[in-house]
Amino acid sequence: MERKVTLACGDGGELAHKLIQQVFVSAFQNQDASRFDSAFLSLESGKIAVTTDSFVVNPLFFPGGNIGKIAVAGTVNDLSVAGSIPLYLTAGFIIEEGFPLEDLRKIVRSLAEEASAAGVRIVAGDTKVVEKGGADGLYINTTGIGVQRAEHAIRPGEMQEGDDVIISGTVGDHGIAILAARGELGLMTDLQSDCTPLNHMIDKVLESGAHVRMMRDPTRGGVATTLVEIAEDFGAAIEISETALPIRNEVMGACDILGFDPLYLANEGKVILIVARNDRQRVLDVLRAFPEGRNAAVIGHITGMGEGRLLLETPLGSRRRLRRLSGMMLPRIC
Repeated sequence: MERKVTLACGDGGELAHKLIQQVFVSAFQNQDASRFDSAFLSLESGKIAVTTDSFVVNPLFFPGGNIGKIAVAGTVNDLSVAGSIPLYLTAGFIIEEGFPLEDLRKIVRSLAEEASAAGVRIVAGDTKVVEKGGADGLYINTTGIGVQRAEHAIRPGEMQEGDDVIISGTVGDHGIAILAARGELGLMTDLQSDCTPLNHMIDKVLESGAHVRMMRDPTRGGVATTLVEIAEDFGAAIEISETALPIRNEVMGACDILGFDPLYLANEGKVILIVARNDRQRVLDVLRAFPEGRNAAVIGHITGMGEGRLLLETPLGSRRRLRRLSGMMLPRIC
């Protein structure tokens, strides 16, 4: 094959066949995906969970990952925080003419490795090649399929006053890592993106028997927007403490320089959990047993039910209301 992707690689002919076989099938180890137009899946009885996502992150390679890794992590985490068990993924690639084939191989290998580590299978996919300038290198679309848990499910309807709000780790790592990788603002840092699948850690939390009311991954819009959505969707008054938020010095320093609020920065390897107060230590112990959860912390609690709102307690003891992210803080973040 050529060293770069050409338009002929997307025409369905010999070059397209070689691209699929040598790059995708060889990485995903699923010959059936290239032989049939549909994949046949074995699912347990009960409800299935389905999610879909598109990834346009810029740059494609960043400290701690690349677009292939984030495509798996984002989709697996969306399934996991809904209380389902991720099983299968599909992956669609839109490739710009002239894209280096070696970069494509690295991304596809990363996608395959992350899927294997998460315990999910890539069962179907699609490849399209567009003209030069028709895409910014590479876009990936994924669909995730899982099964609803028969037990240890989340129960948002049981949310009540006194429940604790927990985050599994430091806030804003991904947003600042991406910004630094772009090199647009002269930001120098060794910070790595937190991009990683969380399903194994979430499995252990749910299997611990803790009463988990709700889970969400605070990606675009960050912690604040995610908690506002939970508050409004379920009529919960939530209060979080600014001093309780785990934030790395590098992230806080970058936010101070650039005028960003870390509460609104994207995360790609964190989960917010609302749990019964009596179970908070059990949940923290489980989270902290995993590398991706070692900085887990209680950041707030539910103060009442009925009015959906999010309040932030400042270090001075005053309170201010937080709302959804307004406008666009960092585009092309995932």
